[in-house]
Amino acid sequence: MTAPRFETIGAEAEPLVLLDDFAADPDALRRAAVASDFTAARNHYPGVRAELPPSYLADQLPAIAAVAAAAFGRSGPVRVVDASFSIVATPAAALSVAQRLPHVDAFAADRIALVHYLSPDDGDGTAFFRHRATGFETVTEERRELFFRHLDTELRHGGPPPAGYVAGDTPLFACVHRVAARYNRALLYRSWTLHSGAIAADAALSADPADGRLTVTGFLSIG
Repeated sequence: MTAPRFETIGAEAEPLVLLDDFAADPDALRRAAVASDFTAARNHYPGVRAELPPSYLADQLPAIAAVAAAAFGRSGPVRVVDASFSIVATPAAALSVAQRLPHVDAFAADRIALVHYLSPDDGDGTAFFRHRATGFETVTEERRELFFRHLDTELRHGGPPPAGYVAGDTPLFACVHRVAARYNRALLYRSWTLHSGAIAADAALSADPADGRLTVTGFLSIG
């Protein structure tokens, strides 16, 4: 793994960590994914997921713990809340309203998201957003009620966003940062940061791990 690169997101300057050459053998991870059984994802993820090899997080957690202390000021034990191979594969026309909007994955400071890109042709990265009405780039427990009240009002009066993935500016959200996918690059950021996969309008959206947007997505709690 190369030296971590530390960036910040938007006006709120949320930490973002880029870890290139994250896994020692990404090709082996791809082979494991091709041999895995993928099923429809839960929790609004627009695609399919499969179990990771048991060795994956055992190998990667020490590196995550080291950079988490520097980036997020959290030096406690790292607990895996959830982690899996993940492929964005839902056609734009089939997306739910929630899947057409930026989102957060948790509301607490201890929760950290991991995205590890495993497509050799790089493909679509990750975008981060500011909600125009509230100015929020993060949705904490304290902001949660206000954010969703505003968003619900906007959707009821303005109607749902058009079918499609959100990859840039929209009437409700401004894109404040974008990270390109790169083979064997991993990102770490707080789960309360508004974000979305930056999926291109012409993306093939294959559910085949040999051809699709293969990633590892993980949700961690760091004490």
